[in-house]
Amino acid sequence: MKKALVVDDDEDFLFQEKKALEALGYSVETAGGRMEAMAKLENYKPDLALIDLMMEEKDSGFVLAHHIKKIKPAIPVILVTAVTSETGIQFDMDSQGAHRWINADAMLVKPVRVEQLKTAIEKVMA
Repeated sequence: MKKALVVDDDEDFLFQEKKALEALGYSVETAGGRMEAMAKLENYKPDLALIDLMMEEKDSGFVLAHHIKKIKPAIPVILVTAVTSETGIQFDMDSQGAHRWINADAMLVKPVRVEQLKTAIEKVMA
């Protein structure tokens, strides 16, 4: 069974994404923030990481994605964010040069539908 790590400071989102990933056949570990996730990664090697962008700090998701890609570069990372609804700033990985500084394989905008999650996983796991 494939393993996934879901990191978010919103307990409802953690629960929702855990159930969605389990329905897609994943065993799921969750973490409520960057520091908890970094501690879990010492002993847990997921096949996929789903990370909220803004947690303890506004850049916690970026920092965690960078950490994962540094220690375990083969793990696909999907960032999820509500930054547009929170700030009004349009933010995505399609912008010029974004892939050079965003250490993630895909990005989804909250709220995330199961179909969107499944499509993103298929893309990054291919």
